[in-house]
Parts: sequence; C-alpha cells; structure tokens
Amino acid sequence: MNIIQAIILGLIQGLTEFLPVSSSGHLVLAGALLGVNAGEGDASYVAFEVLLHLGSLCAIAIVFGRDILKLAFP
Repeated sequence: MNIIQAIILGLIQGLTEFLPVSSSGHLVLAGALLGVNAGEGDASYVAFEVLLHLGSLCAIAIVFGRDILKLAFP
C-alpha cells in the first residue's frame, strides 16, 4: 500500500464513520478497488484498518470527551 492509497482509505473512514452506513464495509470495498485488500491473511492490512478505527475513536473522545465525562460522573 502506498501513501496515496492510505490517505484515500483514511478519508473514506473519516467521512463514513458518522453516517448511518458501515465504515468497515466501505473500507473493504475501497481496499478491493484500490488493490490493497490482500485478503484476510494479510496482517498488515488488518492492522492498518484497526488503526483507522482507533483514530476515529480518538477523534470521538476528543470531541465528545466532556459530554462523556458528564454522563459517566454526574
């Protein structure tokens, strides 16, 4: 996977995460179209997808962190 393909997949993850559609499904489809989805046995691609989802989780925690804390500790 080259840097352009990684950026495209990152943009797809970021744009589809908050839509009521599967961002994981879009990553699989885009990876297949870009030719980077080498199959289920490719550990490096799976690790990249996990990092994309972790990035989304971090962004959510940053944006909604105060609200989450208010709900957890009223």
